Amino acid sequence: MNNPTSYVRLGALALFWGASFLLIKLGLEALSPTQIALGRIVLGALTLLAICAVRGLRIPRDRDLWRHIAVAAVFANALPWVLLAVGEQSVESGLAGVLNATTPLWTVLFGLLAGREALPPRRAAGLLIGFLGVLVIFAPWQGGGTLGWGVLACIAASASYGIGFVYTGRFITGRGTPPLALASMQLTAAIGFSLLALPIDGLRVVHWDPVALLAVLALGVVGTGIGFALNYRLIGDEGATTASTVTYIMPIFSVLLGWLLLDEQLPLRVLLGMAVVLAGVALTHRTSSGPSIAARARTAFDRASRLYADLATNHPMK
Repeated sequence: MNNPTSYVRLGALALFWGASFLLIKLGLEALSPTQIALGRIVLGALTLLAICAVRGLRIPRDRDLWRHIAVAAVFANALPWVLLAVGEQSVESGLAGVLNATTPLWTVLFGLLAGREALPPRRAAGLLIGFLGVLVIFAPWQGGGTLGWGVLACIAASASYGIGFVYTGRFITGRGTPPLALASMQLTAAIGFSLLALPIDGLRVVHWDPVALLAVLALGVVGTGIGFALNYRLIGDEGATTASTVTYIMPIFSVLLGWLLLDEQLPLRVLLGMAVVLAGVALTHRTSSGPSIAARARTAFDRASRLYADLATNHPMK
């Protein structure tokens, strides 16, 4: 990295986003899944809008852009954040973070279906290996395996992210709007959709639990708002390629925090599945071009940034 402090920023970002699964789990002690989603969206939007105001960034009024932003807000914010909270009612926070690591695989898969991605042999192998890793995590061959509605909700959230990123790449990016302004617009639009979801389970009385309420406050302000502002600083200093490496570090933090603070114990099979998933993600970002391993690595990360990292950094995900 060009700036030594970028290492600190990258580590802090991985911690903020990896901790989001722990904060959701804590928030469920007082709030429903839809209440948690609405809380983090409102707090994140207010934080980002405040940062935009301080930096003098103006929010565009282009109606066509807002229509596309609204669609992205459903698939990249409102829907997956409700699903993650629903999933964590029965799934440990560490496992939720592991399952979230499948997001790049879904992004590539939906990019292929939309005709925006090629499928060379290595990418095909990466997708296959990645989803085999998910199969290892599920362990459907075991009567007491991990597979259940909570796990399916977390997987559906990751798939929703994938749809949102592909849609964003096709209809939103490349218009010249600053990423921070786009993220502010998207979270603002997501407020309306999260309000529509409140009747599902969000009309109940909120229990007074200081720890749970502080967790949701941290999730919205730090994880969603400050986290993405920090991400944009990394992109400006080091580029989207370097910033994208946070995807590989987040699951480690989610597992460690769940183990240290919630006494969660993930079986060896799940940890092995996580390693296989991340290997598949890395392989989908590799190409056969280049005369050396170093050159291939640079090409792989550049290619990853074109579809997943660049899209993810433009829009809140975790």
